[in-house]
Amino acid sequence: MDGWESRRKRTPGHDWAIVRLGITGVVHGIVVDTSHFTGNYPECCSVEACTADGNPGPEDLRDWVVLLPSSRLQGDSRNPFAIASPQRFTHLRLNIFPDGGVARLRVHGEAIPDWRHLGPEVDLASAEYGATVVDSSDQHYGNPRNLTMPGRALDMSDGWETRRRRGPGHDWVILKLAAEGIIERVEVDTSHFKGNFPDRCSLEISLTAEEGAWSELLPETALRAHTRHFFQEELVREQPARYVRFNIYPDGGVSRLHLFGYLTDVGRMEAGLKTLNAAPVDEATADFLRCCGSRAWARAMAAGRPYETIRALEESADRVWSQGSREDWLQAFAAHPRIGQQSGGSWSRQEQSSASAADTDTLAALVEENRKYEEKFGHIYIVCATGKSGKEMLALLERRLENSAATEILEAAEQQRQITRLRLRKLLSE
Repeated sequence: MDGWESRRKRTPGHDWAIVRLGITGVVHGIVVDTSHFTGNYPECCSVEACTADGNPGPEDLRDWVVLLPSSRLQGDSRNPFAIASPQRFTHLRLNIFPDGGVARLRVHGEAIPDWRHLGPEVDLASAEYGATVVDSSDQHYGNPRNLTMPGRALDMSDGWETRRRRGPGHDWVILKLAAEGIIERVEVDTSHFKGNFPDRCSLEISLTAEEGAWSELLPETALRAHTRHFFQEELVREQPARYVRFNIYPDGGVSRLHLFGYLTDVGRMEAGLKTLNAAPVDEATADFLRCCGSRAWARAMAAGRPYETIRALEESADRVWSQGSREDWLQAFAAHPRIGQQSGGSWSRQEQSSASAADTDTLAALVEENRKYEEKFGHIYIVCATGKSGKEMLALLERRLENSAATEILEAAEQQRQITRLRLRKLLSE
């Protein structure tokens, strides 16, 4: 009875169970385990998924996406299914047809946290935030992935333990951090390892994990049995890292490794790109609309995911924008407040902060020249305002009033392209 078994269904319909995932992420595989259910397992199953913020109740979950269509099950078996969906999810619904018993539901995938909801300090080595094990010297008694698991280890089997080393050398494991960051504090937990803990440990960091590219973070330091060790003053440098090599001397067992720190600017943008790539279509479209007010552009950018790099994202943004119609461009222009106005969203106010601080005469001149511009060209004056003073933007406005309509629409489109690039980086850095 160590599973979920529904009563025998004598009416039309099927049974189901909604599961809130422990970690928000992209699902790569599902195992529907019917162990011990031989004559009472479901004939078929399907799996749906959705994404919801906060802690909604079952009645608030909607926009379900089919991850696994109705598929046959075998009794008393692990039934594995590969899943091909780039979207991150928070909840799954397991449907069984028409009824029966399932011992376990396993959902394997990649953690994609919403970094905007986290504090400035995170455990960069936690699987909960997307850290992974790249390689290790030995995993005879325990998988090194256990080092990255949240919470405390239950026992020795819930940690990483290597076999006894009879020759020279030492054991090690390489972790890819959740994102590029700077490590400020370290915890090495040897809980449950009493006669088989490592004598010493050390830590090295790298941006590439290539041989010769490692720098010492924690020098060889003695360890104790069944102890949580905390290191901060002992760390020899603060520099960006994407990979960590955890060395133990000569062998033994460690239950958890926590590397507390903060994301670098690059790390924040790369983490933001992963989140954007995995967002539901409607959410991604809304985010892109914050960067550029053209709905056609935003829909095309959402459909073009995933973007492997920030550069690929920016190049796609330029390409899609250049292919837009005049109506698409005008729609984007209309999403901006007039230069010099104290209106619009936080990004607009930030971009126009220098213009808003201009003297009264300059602001009055901007109002008048904006009016002339709109009368001549039929749309508001667009300029990439970041870093420009009110007088600089007034001088640019007066110069552009001399353009022809054909020339000016292209110049305004170029200014919008520059604004969009800046806002994409703001979006990824939030």
